[in-house]
Amino acid sequence: MAHWPWWLQVSLVFVVARVVSACIFMAAAVHQGVNPWFPPTPDYWNFITIWDGRWYAQAADNGYPSVLPVDANGVVKENAWAFYALFPFLGRGISVVTGVGTLQSLTAIAMVAGLGAALVIFKLFREAASRRTAMWGVVFVSTFPVSPILQVPYAESLNLLLLSGSLLLVVRRRYAAAIPIVLLMCLSRPTGVPFAAMLGLLLVWRLWQRFRPAIADDEPQAGSSSTPELVSLGGLVLATGLGALAWPAIAWAVTGDPSAYTRTETAWRGHDLVPFKPWFDTGIMLFGPVLGVLAPFVFVGLFVLLMVSKPVRGLGTEMRLWCACYMGYLLVFLHPQTSTFRMLLPLFPLALGAAMLSKSKAYRGTVVVMFVLLQIVWVVWLWAWAPLPGGGDYPP
Repeated sequence: MAHWPWWLQVSLVFVVARVVSACIFMAAAVHQGVNPWFPPTPDYWNFITIWDGRWYAQAADNGYPSVLPVDANGVVKENAWAFYALFPFLGRGISVVTGVGTLQSLTAIAMVAGLGAALVIFKLFREAASRRTAMWGVVFVSTFPVSPILQVPYAESLNLLLLSGSLLLVVRRRYAAAIPIVLLMCLSRPTGVPFAAMLGLLLVWRLWQRFRPAIADDEPQAGSSSTPELVSLGGLVLATGLGALAWPAIAWAVTGDPSAYTRTETAWRGHDLVPFKPWFDTGIMLFGPVLGVLAPFVFVGLFVLLMVSKPVRGLGTEMRLWCACYMGYLLVFLHPQTSTFRMLLPLFPLALGAAMLSKSKAYRGTVVVMFVLLQIVWVVWLWAWAPLPGGGDYPP
């Protein structure tokens, strides 16, 4: 196997990981009781299409409402505008061409995109690590506790493919070539804002590298960007900023409500968006009025320590900057809840940092075993539906 082509090794890793996750799904489905979607004990294919998969199918089949649905108090209710259009658009297209059901088309897209993401992630990791370490990074991504999401009709697989492709092109400084990939990424999931922030900071860093030495000794620093590269990077920053605003702008254009997207997103929260506040609210709920206020600061401190650790420093500027900007985005806009685990998937470059931590087979094997065990926890606790005392269930 060590002499097999890299793409075959990566494909085998991803397929085996998805088979393991499928076994976990099937075992959980056997114990699935009464639920909002289908009779108890569903088969595998029905079981993986619940939760947001039904919303994506609705967006694919019925489009997006031109008038926001509201309750008696004028509060916007849950609707399809929370789900970016690229994934359901592709699912609709495949369904029309092949005659296959929408959910089945979306599932196929997710699986193929997940495999594609694994291949691109390996190439990205090879920019910073040896072949063996990069392969272990792919293993970690493929077995991550929320990796079962890569084989269900959610947009995470497609977004991961486009995100990793965008990062690979940025790392290789092919900024102009990255523009169409980034624009598609911005229409797959809400990763455009942190990506634009990452590129903006990268541009500032490249400008500092380019011009500071010129001020100091009139000689450009080795590895600094040329003027055409800086212009291309500036164009990518502008394009990404526009792409990040595209979906909210489309929602505004269709509904006539400039806050249609944000009002829809907050419909799941039950309250308006206030930056940072949900983290403190959740901290107080979990740890009390004193420790709860301190908890977000402790979390940020631990994340900073992680980002300056030796293994993570080995990721390189672009991947580290992406992880920092994405976490910053989550801290500003996210309402932490059980879905937060799934939303950590774009931090996938940290899997390479975990692989760089030690070359020990025992360590790396233990990580994989722990990840698979945590997959069981995630599927049984969050994917399988069980009514809470007050109704509903925690979302995955």
